[in-house]
Amino acid sequence: MSLSSTKLLFFAGSAREASFNKRVARLGAQIAEANGLAATFADLGDYPMPLYDADLQALEGIPENALKFEALMKVHTGIFIASPEYNASITPLLKNTLDWVSRVRIEGEEPLAVFKSRVFALGSASPGGMGGLRGVNTTRTVLELGLGALVLPDQFAVPKAGEAFEANGHLKNRDQQENFKALIVKLARAAHVLHGP
Repeated sequence: MSLSSTKLLFFAGSAREASFNKRVARLGAQIAEANGLAATFADLGDYPMPLYDADLQALEGIPENALKFEALMKVHTGIFIASPEYNASITPLLKNTLDWVSRVRIEGEEPLAVFKSRVFALGSASPGGMGGLRGVNTTRTVLELGLGALVLPDQFAVPKAGEAFEANGHLKNRDQQENFKALIVKLARAAHVLHGP
């Protein structure tokens, strides 16, 4: 199966520069490219948006950065989100980004088309022993039930993330890195099946 037409987007639900989840997302893009897959890393810090408010939307419309991020999602067929865990849930930054993008309406497209027409995969990293999986579960609920997205059942977690990375950004545990590669390849294949050549 040729995956040459598949493009993957990687981003994290954190804008913090030292975020472990940004490291996971960057690593994912590197792994994809090393395996012949077109990949983009995006930093949500480059797309600041106000807190979602329906009155603000009615007054000012959709923020420019929400339109830009929706357009970025649209040129990729598979999307990997590294989802940090805040108080056993999704981060406000990630939830707000998804909320604003969900409000974008393009003439001739059904609502939520950018979510319903892509394949998603989820991962996380945390200093704790569970690797942030509780946050991933909330993110999965938002994507699947709230936005109608297809999310792969496989997910990736990096526990004890403060000790997990090499200086070059790779994971010290080779098996863990191979598991991440396997998820990325599965995401690419699923996106290829959904979108075709």
